[in-house]
Amino acid sequence: MTATTANLCLCITSAEEMQRVSARLGRVVQIGDVVALTGPLGAGKTTFVQGLARGLGVRADRHVASPTFALVNEHPGRIDFVHVDFYRINSPAELPELGIEEAYDRAVTAIEWADRFPDWLPADTLHISIEPEPNGARVLRAQGSGPRGQELLRHLASTKVG
Repeated sequence: MTATTANLCLCITSAEEMQRVSARLGRVVQIGDVVALTGPLGAGKTTFVQGLARGLGVRADRHVASPTFALVNEHPGRIDFVHVDFYRINSPAELPELGIEEAYDRAVTAIEWADRFPDWLPADTLHISIEPEPNGARVLRAQGSGPRGQELLRHLASTKVG
């Protein structure tokens, strides 16, 4: 693991490890926190979100899956959890009807494919990029923007992997 206050790089070797890392983050996120996820299809964005949901106390019987067709799923937990997917959004004109900005004020929000509409992210966000490696591992790179994004980044940097 390599970490600085500006960015973080973790090598994640399994889906279980990805979920452990994100569950630890899920235990410290607060209302208003936004996690922006990027990476190719199959990189592990939804796997990360599933661990985040577990850390937020979302019940195990809730099916936390990518909201590719629903676009937005909400899950009750210790804090409401809003899971958004920008993959099928074609234009920023479609975004207001999703209620994302309202979610920022009352929930923890995770957005998959966030790089499609970066202007819709708050200035204070934890940005996570996940890239698959040929050996099946994943490289997770994180950067925090704003004070809370930086705080979440420091917490993620203190996570033990492996």
